[in-house]
Parts: sequence; structure tokens; C-alpha cells
Amino acid sequence: MASTSCRLTVLCENSVAGSRDLIGEHGWAVHADVDDRSILFDTGQGLGITNNSRILGIDLARLDAVVLSHGHYDHTSGLPDVLKRCGPVDIHCHEDCFLDRYWIDDQECREIGIRFKRRYLESLGARFCFVKTFTRIADDIYLSGEIPRLTPFEQVDPHMKTPSRAGGLVPDRLLDDQSLVIDTEKGLVIILGCAHSGVINILTHVTTQLPGRPIHTVIGGTHLGYGEPGQFEKTVAALEPFAVHHLGAGHCTGLEYGARLQQLLGKRYFFSAVGICHSC
Repeated sequence: MASTSCRLTVLCENSVAGSRDLIGEHGWAVHADVDDRSILFDTGQGLGITNNSRILGIDLARLDAVVLSHGHYDHTSGLPDVLKRCGPVDIHCHEDCFLDRYWIDDQECREIGIRFKRRYLESLGARFCFVKTFTRIADDIYLSGEIPRLTPFEQVDPHMKTPSRAGGLVPDRLLDDQSLVIDTEKGLVIILGCAHSGVINILTHVTTQLPGRPIHTVIGGTHLGYGEPGQFEKTVAALEPFAVHHLGAGHCTGLEYGARLQQLLGKRYFFSAVGICHSC
């Protein structure tokens, strides 16, 4: 039987909804209250997670689990502050979360990987549970595992690199890009990190694993703001058959594409800024 209720609260995002001393940052974190379970998905850049949680009434000390979508700094840097408040807790993620990672173009090279060593996080109470395949982590709650890349238009970001065992840098395929899936009475709730594997690839994988279930809500980063020319139009066309009831895009979606999605989807769309609460 599907979960009876799910309430999502956006704790970290690039923008802020409301004026209650909330902090915006280039990052992403959302809290999921699923029946009697408290789950934190990502932790942002570390600037706003504790402040925003306190103001929005989310008690980090009562977390049952933490999920990390992937090992980029803007999704993982709040983890030490979270652990200092909740103590020992299971952290579900892919083992590639700890890879060294870089963003490179002709002018710049930046480190973009997780900023903390595994041993340090474990000393704060992190119990890492590594996931590679579609996995049930609690009743009606799943982690997507690695996402098969099937679409021709959702390509690996050419600016993102990781060290090769043979030396040098190679394109980062971001195998650790995972989504949280909650099966509710109203349908599936899919929480994205940055959707580096592609929104359509993710929805295809999830609906293959849980066939016959409608998609009620998709929320999170879509990486459309960094996509190749033409990707947005192809994504929108491929999205329609999934009949998503509510789409709350943000973070790496970009302001331009967020506005275009709102125009196209109307009331089916909402901006997933800090402070937004969405019941599923």
C-alpha cells in the first residue's frame, strides 16, 4: 500500500520565497516528511541549511535518513552541520560521491566535488549506505540507482571532468546521479538532484521500475540551464507523455528555462524556491 502522505519543504535553493530571514544559495536541499519518516535529500552549500531548517520548522535532530543525489559541493557541503545536529544516521548515496571533480573551460578550472573526506564525515556519525541499483530504502521509498542514458539529447556535460586511473582527466559521466522516489496514494513523487543523467532518462527509468504508477510530482534541478542548444525543446516534447501533474523545477534549471516551463505548463508548474512547501 502506498504512503498516505508526503510533504516536501525546500530548504536550500538559489532563490527564496517569502521574507522570513531565509537564505538563498547556489545549492539544493529538500526535506521529505513521509508519514512518520523524516528524510533529508541533499544539504546545499552549507550556508543556509541550519538557518532555513530552523525557520521552516524542520528539526534536523529527528532525521531518519539522509540521501545525497551526487557528490557535488552544492549538494553536500551542509552535511557536517546536519550531522552535528542529528548524530549517527544512515546516508544513502553512490560510492562515486567521493570522486575528485572539476569544472573546466578555456578560462577556468574549479574543484566542484565534495569538500569533506569520508572518514571525517563518519567521525560525525555518517553511516554510508552505498547504492548502485534501484533500491527500496524504506516502505514506499526508493533510490533510483544509476540511470541508463538512453536519449540522444541528454548528453554528458563536456565541462565536467574527473581523474582517470590512467592519468589525466576524462568526462565525468556522473554515475552517482540519483533521485529519490516516494510512492504515495496520489502517485509517484520524484525528487531530483541536478538530473545530470537527464530528466527524461530519469523518468523513463523510474516508470520502468514502478510500472503503472502515475507521476504526481517531479521537483528539483533539471540541468536544463547548462544543456546543449535544442535540449530544452526536446525535453519538453518528451516530457508530455509522462503526464506529470506537478513540476517544481529549480536550482540548475536556470531562470530563463524556469520561466518558459511556467508558461508552457501553467498551473502544473511551481518554482521550487527556499520556503516552498508542497503536499503530495
